[in-house]
Parts: sequence; C-alpha cells; structure tokens
Amino acid sequence: MSIGRHPGDLGKLGLVAGLLVLGALLALIPANPVEIAVHQQLIAISRVADPFWVVLTWVGSWAGIVGVVVVTSYLGWIRVALLCGGSGALTWCIAMLMHQLLGRSFPSEEVAVVTVLAVVATPYVGRVARYLGWGVVLLTGFAVVHLDLHLPLGAVGGALLGWGVGLLCHVAWGAPGRKVSQLLIFDELEQAGLAPVAITALRHRLLQPREFAVDTVDGPPLRVKVVRRLSRRAGGWYKFKRLLMLLDVQDEPSLSTPHHEVEHEAYATLLASRAGVRTPEVVLACDVAYAPALLVVREVSGRRLTEVPPEEIDEELLAGVWEQVALLASARIAHHDLRAKNVLVDEQGQPWLLSFTFSHPGADDARCAQDLAEALVSVAALVGVERAVNSAISALPVESLSAALGSLVPLSLPRRIRAQAQRGRYFLAELRETLADRLGLPIPGFRSPVRPTTVISLLLVGAAVYLLIPELSDTRDVLGALRHAHWGWLAVAVVTGFVAILLSSISVQGSSRIPLPFWRTLQVQIAAGFTGRTTPGGAGFFGINVVYLERLGLRRPLAVGVTLLNQAGTGAVAFVVSVVGVFAVGLSGTFSNLSLPGWQLIVAVAALVVVAVLVLLSPPGRRRLMPSVREVSRELVDTLRHPVRALQLFGGALGYLVVSGLGLATSLAALHPHFSWTAVTIVFVVGNTLGHLVPSPGGLGAVEAVLLAGLGAMGVPPTEAVAAVLLSRLLTYWIPVLPGILMFRYLQHRRVI
Repeated sequence: MSIGRHPGDLGKLGLVAGLLVLGALLALIPANPVEIAVHQQLIAISRVADPFWVVLTWVGSWAGIVGVVVVTSYLGWIRVALLCGGSGALTWCIAMLMHQLLGRSFPSEEVAVVTVLAVVATPYVGRVARYLGWGVVLLTGFAVVHLDLHLPLGAVGGALLGWGVGLLCHVAWGAPGRKVSQLLIFDELEQAGLAPVAITALRHRLLQPREFAVDTVDGPPLRVKVVRRLSRRAGGWYKFKRLLMLLDVQDEPSLSTPHHEVEHEAYATLLASRAGVRTPEVVLACDVAYAPALLVVREVSGRRLTEVPPEEIDEELLAGVWEQVALLASARIAHHDLRAKNVLVDEQGQPWLLSFTFSHPGADDARCAQDLAEALVSVAALVGVERAVNSAISALPVESLSAALGSLVPLSLPRRIRAQAQRGRYFLAELRETLADRLGLPIPGFRSPVRPTTVISLLLVGAAVYLLIPELSDTRDVLGALRHAHWGWLAVAVVTGFVAILLSSISVQGSSRIPLPFWRTLQVQIAAGFTGRTTPGGAGFFGINVVYLERLGLRRPLAVGVTLLNQAGTGAVAFVVSVVGVFAVGLSGTFSNLSLPGWQLIVAVAALVVVAVLVLLSPPGRRRLMPSVREVSRELVDTLRHPVRALQLFGGALGYLVVSGLGLATSLAALHPHFSWTAVTIVFVVGNTLGHLVPSPGGLGAVEAVLLAGLGAMGVPPTEAVAAVLLSRLLTYWIPVLPGILMFRYLQHRRVI
C-alpha cells in the first residue's frame, strides 16, 4: 500500500480550522433560539433506543480509542493502531482544553473522537468504510444532542475538531493514495519513450523530491527526480523559512510550481554543461497530466564529496572543484547551493556539480562571489581551513577571492551552508581571518541585518502596538494628556536616551581587558542604537560590536567574549536591581494596587526554570551552552579583581539602567507630578529586563505591557500611565535610532565596522 500526502489536505485543514474558530466564537455568546428549539426537539424523541445511543457515545471516549487500537493491532495493522491511538488521545486532550478555555461544553469530545478515528482509519479500508465511518459520526452527533450532553453547535464543533486533527495526521504521516508510486513513474517514462526496465526507489527525506534509479533497455542508467507540491525543494516549507529570515542573503529564483522548478533546473544545468561544467546530462524534463513533474538525467557513478574520507581528498581533487566553480562564474551562473553534498566525485576522481534548483543564470559579480564563499565554507568543513584556503589561492585569481571574502559572514550565508560549519564555534571566523591574512586584506565589515521589509514590518507592528495601547484607557483622554504635557520634562527625557548610550559605551569598555578608544567606542554604540533596537533579541548590537572589536585587532573568540561579558554584566545588574528594588519599594507600600500572581503563573515560571536547567544539563547543552556559561562566569569573576574595569562594566550598566528609568520618570512627570521617582525607575528596570526576553525588535509590545502593569500597581491613573509609556519609549528608545542610522553609515564609510 503506497503512503503519501495530498496538497488538498492543507486547504481542507485551513478551512476546518477557520470554521472551528468561528464555532468557538459563537459558543461564547448566548445560544440562538433556533439552536435551542432543535435541541429541545431532539431531546423529545422517544427514549426507547437510549441504551443504543449511550453505547454509541462510549465509542467517542477512551473506551472507543482503546477498542480501535486493540482491533487494528490484532489484525496486524500496527501503523493504523498507532495513528488512531495518538490522534484519538490528542483530539480528546484538545477538546478538554477548549472546554477549560471557553468555559463552555464546546466542542463535543465524543463526536470529535469518533470523527478523528473515522478520518484516520477509513483510508486504509476502502471507500465503503469511509461512508460508514461518517455515518457513525452523524449518529454520534445525534446521540450527544438527544441525551442532552451538548447543544447542536457542540456536536458540529466536535466533528470539525476531529476532522481537523485527522487531516493534520494525514499531512504529517501520510495516508494511502497519496504517494508517488513506482508504477506511476514507470508509466510516465514509457509515455516519454525512454523504455524503462526496472525502477528502484532511493532514499527519501520528508518534504523533499523523491529520487529513483532507472534501468533502460538500450541505454545507460538514469536518475529520476520527482517533484510534487508537497515534496519540493522550493516548496511551501522553504518559502515559510525564507519569510521568517531576518535577512535575504540572496535573491533566489521564485519557483512557483513543480513544473517550473523542474524546467528551471533543467535549463540551468544545460547552460552550465555548455559552459564546460561537468554536470549530468539532462535527458528529459516533463509534466504529464495527472502525474508529477519529472527531471531525468544520465546517472554518473561515484560518491558525494561528503562521503569521501578527508584523507582521500587530495590537492588534485580540490583543484578540480575550484576549476568547476570558476567555470560557473565565467558563465555568469550562480549555483546558490554549493554544499559539499552537491559535488559528486566520479570513479576517475573528477568532480561533478549537481542540483541547480536555486541557480541563477546571468548572475552579477556579487552572486558569483557568494557562490565562491559557499564553496569555501563547504570545502573547509571537510578538509580544514588551511587546506581549503591554500588550494583556493593556488587555483583562483586574487580578485575573485577578495570579492568572496566579504560574503564570509553569517548574515551573508544561507543556513544550509552555515550548517556545514560544525567544526568549532569560531570556524567561520577562522576561515575569514585566514583568507584575509593570506590575501593581505582587512577583515570584512559589518553588514546591517536590517532590510527594507524588516523596517516596514517594524513600522507596522509598532503602529499597531501604539494604536492599541491607548485603547487600554480612553483614547481621547490619552490624546488630551499628550497635548498638555510639560515640554521641559519631555526635553529632559530625550537627553536621558542619549546619556544612556554614553553609559553603555563605558560598560563596553569595562568588558575588555584591552583598552578601547573612548570616542570610537561611543560612536559604535550610537550606531548600535540602530542595529540593536531594530533586530530581534538585539542581534544587531552583538554583531556590530564583534566586528568593531575585530577591526581593532581582537580575534573572533576574544571579540565574542567581550560582547558576551558586557551583556552578562548588564543582565546581572538588572537582575540585582530588580529583585532588591521590588522588595525595597514594596516594603514602602508604593505598590498599593499590586496583586500577587496565581498559582498557575507560579507553576508556569517554575516549569520554565526546570526546562532551562534541563536544556543546560542535556548533552547538546553541555556541549554548546555550558562552555560559554562557564567562560562568561570566569570573566565576570576576573573583572571583579580589577576595580577600574569592574566600575566601568557594572557602573556603566547600572548607570544605563537608572538613566533609562529616569527617562520614564521624566515622561511621567510631564503628565502626572505626584509619584515616587525611585519606584518608577525600578518599574522600568523590571519591565525592560522582562520585556526584552520576548524575541521582538526592541521588546516591542512586551516592554510596554510590563511597564503599564508596573505603573498601574503604583496607582498611576491609566490615562497618564499609557501616555507616559508611549512618550518614554518614543523619546528615549526609538528617537536615538535616527542618529544611529547616520552614524552607522559614517562608520561603514570610515571602515570602522
């Protein structure tokens, strides 16, 4: 029995999810009189058959799930048993969760369980069983309404929930009738006149094209790539990942359909072959009606470069790889996926290039340089940095390597390329520095992680947040408070934003054992006000400081250590100020409206702490996270032994937090003069610390929410609290972004970053 996925299931899943959400919203309002009337009529039906209806509802309980699992296991259908058991349990749990969240008996768990069992099991037993399964669903829906267990809307909601989970199961694990069968491929090749004799399915990865080895009557073996809508390299999952990427590292071709993807790869492969690049000969690219798109090439016997032991990769083979990359560049073709797995070494030891799915014919110099950078990373991951750089310098012109040097930074490389660099934490930095040293060139500068779409998204999200926050109070009152604000205090608030940047630069100086130039460090921190506040998690702050320190002569490990130490020191100061400040201000009675969290929140926080500890103690955590934690901890302790550095690091961090908190206090003073300045500063430190745990640019939305909660606990009226939070965030946090943009461009021009 062939198992696979069907694209239509995704559309059905979206429709079912929408209807289920609509039903949940309807369940929150009083029942419709028509629904009540139908409910009453069904209850009034004779109760002679009630025992039958009760037994039928048992099918929608744990008894029914266990029964189906036992029967299917007895019949030897282990896959069906596992799917029914898992999907049934999941459906019941979701139904119970919805009952708790909605406070209503919606949806019907009995109907939901029966529906999911029918949807999951019936494809394995034929069309008649499918009809019988839906008949049982209808009878169960009638039973729960007749027995006064649920309203009709609850029965409908249960059917939708069960159907949705069943469709999700089909999408995740596949179902009969959804797979590319070998017989289908055989028929398609026969229609194309290739006379196949035997087909062998090769290894297949989820959501990736299928590949088959084909023997023909009178020709060499063929390799067939089968591309379907849910099994595409440039399909929905790939597009979703690109949508979430912070930076488009390259403009890869937009491949709209499976047939388009196959045609594009065939076209690029033919162009590369004509330019002298060794690629498998394209035999056929076709899209037969009611069949998947196929790309057929002559099979080349050999091993992928990743399968060749490093000791067998000699200088001649490396020179051959660089020759193929150079031929691609001379033909103005950017491969865009030069991983080692896409290099095939034939039986004579000659390299061949494969997989031109993301290639770009007619590429400019920047794209070709990107290709060479990808190849450098791929080769160095196999044979080491020294051999990769030496062989590349011997085989390629200096101009090409100089152009590729600028792309050897994480933000310029796709994740599929960076994933090969697992030879150490600083592998990419070592490769970049080694190549720069051999070429006698400076280390590449910082590339801003902010792109136009990021700015547009940030503006839209910011507009939504700042338009919705006034709705927590009366919008007209908030606007009136803003109009009558004291402009002197607002000017002071603007000044605090820039003074905070000055103090943060002092903190950065205290993080380094090597003295840093004061004015240049201050300029970089002003620029970091742009890169750090417009990227999730402050990634831009980390990146710009690391590149700045590298330009000063620090090696990558030391530069990263300085930046991590600064962030750890600031975090430690924020934690101490938050804990001590909250208890001190709380004892003074300032938080008059503070309510302690319920046990649910306490349990959630404890669970997060336990999860964090387990992650740190897990094998990946001990291997990747714990070394950094121990290293930063040692640096913090060592800093305490040097009074001047400790004063700079911790004093600068404390000053940054206090002055930023005074920015909130001055904004509130412009609207509401009677409050505790100390308490407001503590509220800011807590809100800023917690809000930036949310991975949104500048903690947008989260910081505002925590600050509003803190000011409300102090007894500040909602109107003044909302206006003060909006003003302080705008004046002290977002306005410094504007000079940060100018400083960033200036430092790039001066090659400081």
